[in-house]
Amino acid sequence: MKQSYTLFFIFLIILLGGITSCKTKRSIIKAPIKEEGAEFLFAKLKANEFKFQTFEARFNIDYNENRKYLDFKGQIRIVKDSVIWISFNQDLGIEIARILITADTVKYMDRFNKKYLITDYAFINNFLNTSIDFGILQSIILGNDFEYYDRAKFKTSVDGGLYKLSTGGRSKLKKYVRNSNDAERIFLQSIWLNPETYKIIQLRMKELTKNSKKLSADYSGFENMDGQQLFPTTINYLVEAEDAIKVKVDFNRIVLNQKLNFPFKIPSKYSSAN
Repeated sequence: MKQSYTLFFIFLIILLGGITSCKTKRSIIKAPIKEEGAEFLFAKLKANEFKFQTFEARFNIDYNENRKYLDFKGQIRIVKDSVIWISFNQDLGIEIARILITADTVKYMDRFNKKYLITDYAFINNFLNTSIDFGILQSIILGNDFEYYDRAKFKTSVDGGLYKLSTGGRSKLKKYVRNSNDAERIFLQSIWLNPETYKIIQLRMKELTKNSKKLSADYSGFENMDGQQLFPTTINYLVEAEDAIKVKVDFNRIVLNQKLNFPFKIPSKYSSAN
């Protein structure tokens, strides 16, 4: 891995931690819960999902790989279905890297090494051996379900005091398919819901292609935003690769539905990291 890509790939790991086996501790709801069908649970999930037009927050990241500990601070800004902008900072507030993601483009600027990268999702997908898009990234960050994918083949059960939705084949709705990758992308997916709030507690997914990675995210620390909806302020990831990678993300100072800007001007003296 090139040094100039380090923070960029850490960001990908944070969003798309590849997991082959992981036992997660879940909060157990002691009272028995009634089994419900997929249609009912998805209706509850949609009614209680995190709703926003713009999202801004500060974050702290703890990164642990093979006894190597790193910590970062930063800021994230999102316009729904449009832009994800992230700035990584050192303790003194000096920016060390910046990322800008749109529906078609991924841009990365490494201020430490004075490098930049402008690419598309093929670069990410080749690295991760998967096939993701903007909507999937946005959903994983915010703890929402994939908005433009079918729900017809889900089965339901009760698992550890949580509702579990699972399917061996989930694809993008035809009216939202824009290219061949969209048409070919099929997921094996499991979603665990809190039976009291119907928020996603854990998400696991795997694309049905050879050697594709399993992806997982665990959500906790739910807090009220705007006095009416819950948002997970803590996300834990585990990556099982040659060396186990653990990442913890804590959000704070969250602001919703305010006008945002997304500065990304590459200085002329920076060189391409391609």
